[in-house]
Amino acid sequence: MQFLNLKRLLITVTLLVLNLTACSDNKGSSTLTGQEKTVLNYQSVAGFVTFPELAEALGYLGDIKLNYVGSITGGPQDLQALVTGDVDFAMAFNGAIVKLAASGIDIVSLVGSYGSDANTAIAYFVTEQSPIKTARDLIGKKISVNTLGAHSEFTIKEYLYRNGLSSAEIAAVELTVLPPGNSEQVLRAGQVDVAQLNGILKDVALQRGGLRLLFADIDLFGDFTAGNYVVRKQFLANNPTTVKKFTEGTARAIEWARNSPREQVVAKFSAIINARGRNEDDRWVQFWKSTGIADKGGLITEKQYQQWIDWMVREGQLAPGKIKAADLIDNSFNPYLGEADAVVEILVKEE
Repeated sequence: MQFLNLKRLLITVTLLVLNLTACSDNKGSSTLTGQEKTVLNYQSVAGFVTFPELAEALGYLGDIKLNYVGSITGGPQDLQALVTGDVDFAMAFNGAIVKLAASGIDIVSLVGSYGSDANTAIAYFVTEQSPIKTARDLIGKKISVNTLGAHSEFTIKEYLYRNGLSSAEIAAVELTVLPPGNSEQVLRAGQVDVAQLNGILKDVALQRGGLRLLFADIDLFGDFTAGNYVVRKQFLANNPTTVKKFTEGTARAIEWARNSPREQVVAKFSAIINARGRNEDDRWVQFWKSTGIADKGGLITEKQYQQWIDWMVREGQLAPGKIKAADLIDNSFNPYLGEADAVVEILVKEE
């Protein structure tokens, strides 16, 4: 039902795009150099540092400036703001990006935004005394998620599908939207049967004890880049130099975070949070362990999208052939693209 509601909303706001496109590139505090913007409106999650924010702090964005316009709880919310022109770029789970493109919104992804590995996996926990041990035990149960139509919903349904549940049985598993900070408490109180936990919330919950891991996203997909930064194609056409600087800077920031000592990254994140005056604290970033991004410089692969295209076709939510993974990707501005090509060429020769 959430997918249908999201689609209806996206179809509605599509009508607004025709009127907003001409003016949204200049809205808010954005400025122009010639015909291109140099100040980009964006949203982010409170208490965290995004890679564009890190890039700006490291001086990697050149004359491009970021203008924070608000906080979000999930990618679908950010994509809606992109469609209405309230932000110039958005970050979201790749399945949600496919869903938006399928609704007719012309977008393209530029560079990775987050991912999952052994350090950063999004995991699903039950209490130690819970009788839930298998996917089939989840029929009729409640699972807390941060938002619908994104990473958690896709992952949970894939877990259930791979473990043999029918569509009707999968539909009987209830996904309950909760603020991430409340998930552990609600799980321990018995108000949900399974809780989504990651990052500091997972680490703190495990320190308290009494929880048992049911499954994690990396159990299904291995290490993977789960989301990307996207822009409207019209924005790219109007601002190619700005997009190039933004992508280059963000890619460099990802590599800085991937290769710098953890303590140095955490210190930088803390400094950014404490300097920006958003009534936050830096306790969450103290538990930072890795970027989770699988490919160098956040390079985007067709596989990142194809697995979700196939998923939606299988679920009857997308017509076969309607969306091509290659059409959602533009790696041309990423400075690490040539290095990736060189590695592939070496591997091919070795084989």
